[in-house]
Amino acid sequence: MYDVLPGGLPGVLTAEAVVPTLGVEEEFLLLDPRTGENAPVADRVRADLPEAVREYGRPEFRRSMVEMVTPVCTQLAELSYHLRRHRRAASLAARGAGARLTAIGATPVHEPDLSVPDGERYRRMAERFGAIAREPALCGLHVHVGVPDRELAVQVCAHLRAWLPLIQAMTANSPIFGGADTGHASWRSVRIQRWPSLGPSPVFDSAAEYDAAVAALVESGAMIDSGMVFWYARLSDRYPTVEIRVGDVCATARDAVLVAGLLRALVATIAENAGAAVPAIPDALVHAAHWRAAREGLDGDLFDLRTGRTRPAWDLIEDLVAYVAPALIRHGDVQWVRTALAGLRRSGTGATRQRRLLRVTESLPETLNALARLTVNG
Repeated sequence: MYDVLPGGLPGVLTAEAVVPTLGVEEEFLLLDPRTGENAPVADRVRADLPEAVREYGRPEFRRSMVEMVTPVCTQLAELSYHLRRHRRAASLAARGAGARLTAIGATPVHEPDLSVPDGERYRRMAERFGAIAREPALCGLHVHVGVPDRELAVQVCAHLRAWLPLIQAMTANSPIFGGADTGHASWRSVRIQRWPSLGPSPVFDSAAEYDAAVAALVESGAMIDSGMVFWYARLSDRYPTVEIRVGDVCATARDAVLVAGLLRALVATIAENAGAAVPAIPDALVHAAHWRAAREGLDGDLFDLRTGRTRPAWDLIEDLVAYVAPALIRHGDVQWVRTALAGLRRSGTGATRQRRLLRVTESLPETLNALARLTVNG
């Protein structure tokens, strides 16, 4: 199994490991409880985290964001414990700073402070990318799944392309931006397309080809370093993992654990079939499937890249669960996934919840405060 490095996430995977390991990164917004505006108090929030979890807090590109990362986990119950603990701790620290920690994918009202935090890398990004780097905060979910061999990891990323629009739809949690409904379940997914190194993972034949493409992108100026590979699935620079970063931050810890469990089973299933031909899906259709997922979430039809047809979102979820069922059984995750999927079907995605709350409260600040409570209690 993995050794835990300082600050969480995985170290080294040994050959004896049977169940792939998981690590999760969650980005949260800090909001003013009166106005709903972003509150630039991240430095204070991280400093005020309890000592037991302080090492799991990370700075982000906006002063109104805080990222919390888990240690490496092998069981979904263990992952759930850490996600909930970190959300509670960060929420308490945020309240002490006069803000509310809120799991929401895009700035709902306004970002009053567009300066970048201290650090040479952030400064270079701001200089290189100009207005793109002055966008209001966007918050995502990043899931690391242990894949010890880089050649295998490249294959996994290629095969994930057919499924990641569905994962994007499941995590949709950003319909509100600038005080209004955007008409998209995940407006974050639309806004982040401005970054030149972001999008569906390209298909590579080898790790060497992957590395050469990354080096060429850095040389081109589209990235300042390899850490700016913002593809929806990528090889981690620091850990022996595939990192899937297509989703909005989930409204609840339960939803985040569900997505992580499904992604682990999906990665494991693909890895077991290593060597299978990668489906020849045109990039234009992959982009179209992701746009449809960002538009609909789970409340409509999605574009199935395996069949080239639009189908009800929940039919695709049933296909995914059937495909990864053997891995779910091996990992001991079947009951957890079944229960969480039933809950997701009842309550809807984060985007569905936001719209429902806004209809009831008729007040965006009240809706956001309700979402802050859900962040901790859901």
